[in-house]
Amino acid sequence: MRVLVGGGTGFIGRALVESLKRKGHEVTIISRNQAPGTITWNEISKSPLPECEAVVNLAGENIMNPLKRWNDGFLQELRNSRLETTSTLARKIADAKIPPKVFVSSSAVSYYPPSDTVEYTEDSPPSSEDILSNLCIDWENSAKLPQGCDTRLVTIRIGVVLGRSGGMIQQSIWPFWLGLGGRIGSGTQYFPWLHIDDMTGMLVHALENDHVTGAMNGVAPEVVTNARFTKEYAGALWRPAILPTPAFVINCVFGPVRGKILLEPGQKVIPKRTLELGYKYQYPQLKSALADIVK
Repeated sequence: MRVLVGGGTGFIGRALVESLKRKGHEVTIISRNQAPGTITWNEISKSPLPECEAVVNLAGENIMNPLKRWNDGFLQELRNSRLETTSTLARKIADAKIPPKVFVSSSAVSYYPPSDTVEYTEDSPPSSEDILSNLCIDWENSAKLPQGCDTRLVTIRIGVVLGRSGGMIQQSIWPFWLGLGGRIGSGTQYFPWLHIDDMTGMLVHALENDHVTGAMNGVAPEVVTNARFTKEYAGALWRPAILPTPAFVINCVFGPVRGKILLEPGQKVIPKRTLELGYKYQYPQLKSALADIVK
């Protein structure tokens, strides 16, 4: 299968590209910069879609980038990096003489508003009152294909992806190794997580199976809180986790808007359709996932 991957140089994208190549698929990466085996977003926007059987888009600016201030400009950058790339691919797919068989677009569990009481499945509605829910609604709408287009559309709402080579594990492993890790705020907020191997496995499952369509929650079936994650993470490293990070520190580092994302109740997300569509988890339990990552 020839697969076009937007965002193929990011944390999840790199792992997906490696997984696809191991399975014998031919991969072309869409990137902002020119490099061997890649095409640029500028080239995609000006030319017909390259011939391929599948398209995946994982592009998007990191919401929690502490080096960028949360302001109108950054919020617009978040939207553009998700909506423009996704809508460009959707338009090119619709216009292709031989459209690909499947388009897998990413979204996030922020589609569901924070709650300490509600359990969310793929059928749960978003909230138009929450800024990140609104972003995800627009993100998913930008992937929609016109009637008459035979390309199968899959949208994966991704939680916190855990892996040694990127994401929050890469950012936090040394503080935890030094015994400086701890729960964030109260620690009671839900922490929807997924091992990187299951993230790539879920993407490949969506690409290779014709019955997979619609929304999938990209989270593990085991529901945990931030406090439980912190305890298991520190335990996997054989380190204590006795120093909680106060709310004011989070707000100082990330600003009050992004700090709220980390301190709010979070989302209790269940992968109901993901399981119904036949995906078999490699790491359904947090303990075994972290043991694999830090070994």
